[in-house]
Amino acid sequence: MNDDSLKLDNQLCFALYACSREITKLYKPILDELNITYTQYISLLVLWEKDNITVNELGKKLHLDSGTLTPLLKKLESMNLVTRIRDTIDERKVYVALTQKGIELKKMAIEIPSKIFCSSGLSIESAVLLKGNIDSLLLSLTHDHNCK
Repeated sequence: MNDDSLKLDNQLCFALYACSREITKLYKPILDELNITYTQYISLLVLWEKDNITVNELGKKLHLDSGTLTPLLKKLESMNLVTRIRDTIDERKVYVALTQKGIELKKMAIEIPSKIFCSSGLSIESAVLLKGNIDSLLLSLTHDHNCK
């Protein structure tokens, strides 16, 4: 290793971080129209795909811990987009379900992915390849590689 390994422009982590920030900026004006944040949006994406799941399932899907998820869900609940229901048999389980307002918001959000894709400037082929590579990286990062 030489000093080049410490240059910011050579850091994969920085490229991903900067890209993530720029993409999130693209979402902001669109999501502002719906009065939701990006984190609220991705939480709703999960619920629009599969409603009435446990907080643990939601956290795993979003890669968020309960310290981040609990205030997020409280906010979504106060906005009347979701409800949280404690399991009557196992009180440790809490389910998150969309309200009617949360279900209706999906109709207003349906164009968001195509607007963001258009703003990215990527071809469909490039986007599919990039998503596959990022998914592979994420999978790899969630497994211990014992690098010493």
